[in-house]
Amino acid sequence: MLQMETDKVCWIIMKARAFDAVDAPVEEDYGGNQIDEGFRQSLEDDEEEDATEQELSAFIDALNDDEQAELVALTWVGRGDYTAAEWEAAVAAARERQTGSTAAYLLGIPILPDYLEEGLSQFELSCLAFEADHL
Repeated sequence: MLQMETDKVCWIIMKARAFDAVDAPVEEDYGGNQIDEGFRQSLEDDEEEDATEQELSAFIDALNDDEQAELVALTWVGRGDYTAAEWEAAVAAARERQTGSTAAYLLGIPILPDYLEEGLSQFELSCLAFEADHL
């Protein structure tokens, strides 16, 4: 069973969504109008991207080893590599395979927030209450 606090996972999901929004690719020839230009420019704001990424990386890196292993395992459950019934095996595999920065690994997964949400749902958990409190 998931030992990590659900609120920590939900915070990571919220920040990862913000990171994904800032990191969205912007097409050169998008065929838009001048009104869209300001919005496009905000998506290309490197300082905001760096701040969100640094904050998220620092949070993940500050988690203890057990929490980092569970976070990776939860991602794998959400991705379908493991089931909730295989939780202990997923956590053990995450511990065994950890070789570098957990934050760098997780932030390299394009749809990390979706995988984490799906992983939580496999344990009948969600971020609805967290989102209501933080949005």
